[in-house]
Amino acid sequence: MSTTQSERLRGLLEPLVTDRQLDLEEIEVSRAGRRTVLRVVIDSDDGVELDAVADVSRAISQKLDETDAMGEGEYLLEVSSPGADRPLTEHRHFVRATGRLVRFRLHEGGELVARVLGVDGEGLDVEVPGVKGRKATTRRVEFPEIAKARVEIEFNRKDKKEEEEA
Repeated sequence: MSTTQSERLRGLLEPLVTDRQLDLEEIEVSRAGRRTVLRVVIDSDDGVELDAVADVSRAISQKLDETDAMGEGEYLLEVSSPGADRPLTEHRHFVRATGRLVRFRLHEGGELVARVLGVDGEGLDVEVPGVKGRKATTRRVEFPEIAKARVEIEFNRKDKKEEEEA
């Protein structure tokens, strides 16, 4: 997809998404046979309900049908929320990961797996789990140190509601 088309689609679709208090995370255009596939990824601080995905999908479809943004050919529209394994790249992604276990690949080399305790404009405060009976330690990770970051899936993790009830 050309930068011009990407910018045009973002400019066209972002207001539809933000009007619903959601974030437009990603737009991807690809080919699948004769069809063009437009993938739109949306998110919010509280996650995205299925009804919200359907609402955004209808609004985007209507807007695209009113314009020539996708050209004359057939296209397939896919609207979804980001997967659990998506990379954390924006400040808001790290804020949303507060309380979660994250695997960091650092520019200086090496990896760090730690729970995000807090996020500010310069970086994160994290808790590194103790190994072999040792106590967990806290550490500061500045954004420029982070090469890559992804949330680790925890099957035994208590969610926020369970922690608040306890």
